[in-house]
Amino acid sequence: MSFLDSMQNRYTTKNYDSTKKIDQDKIDQLKEILRLAPSSINSQPWKFTFVTNEETRKQLSEISWHNTQKVLDCDSVVVFSRYDNLDLFEDHIKASLHPGAVGYYMEFVKPKPTPEIKAWFDRQVYIALGIFLAACAEMGIDATPMEGIEPENYDKVLGDTDFNSIVAVAIGHRDAEDFNQPSKKPKSRMELEKVVRTI
Repeated sequence: MSFLDSMQNRYTTKNYDSTKKIDQDKIDQLKEILRLAPSSINSQPWKFTFVTNEETRKQLSEISWHNTQKVLDCDSVVVFSRYDNLDLFEDHIKASLHPGAVGYYMEFVKPKPTPEIKAWFDRQVYIALGIFLAACAEMGIDATPMEGIEPENYDKVLGDTDFNSIVAVAIGHRDAEDFNQPSKKPKSRMELEKVVRTI
């Protein structure tokens, strides 16, 4: 199957089969794919938390708005977080990045107001999110990206003090009767000419 086929077949899963699990090899591949995700100046201002523990997922389900059942029934919830502690982020880049990249951050990013810096981090996280969703589609893993969470409470459950949760993704295998799958509800997208321009 081509990548185009994978994208035509992927969809936001609404109902998961809680009896079906993802092979550990595929979970390991997804972790490595996230590690390899691109970011501006290779800044990698993120952390990805794979939550499989049933009790932890139950706690997260209670602070996931209309996504409660997805969090309970999926195989894993992957939480995408970004640095909240800017000093810690600077320690990270000074220890791991080329001096030119560090210089770029110090000259062009650091002088900005703190909310703008964190918004820049957020954009990098969303690059990784796109890579992750595409990888899931290619690997035959169903996924549900969820902004419908309570980030501060997610952080409390996960014990994060230096990072902030941005978005979570439920992954697993769809329920055979899931109403949202393309075979039951065709994809709804704008026409190509409305979203793609060639000059």
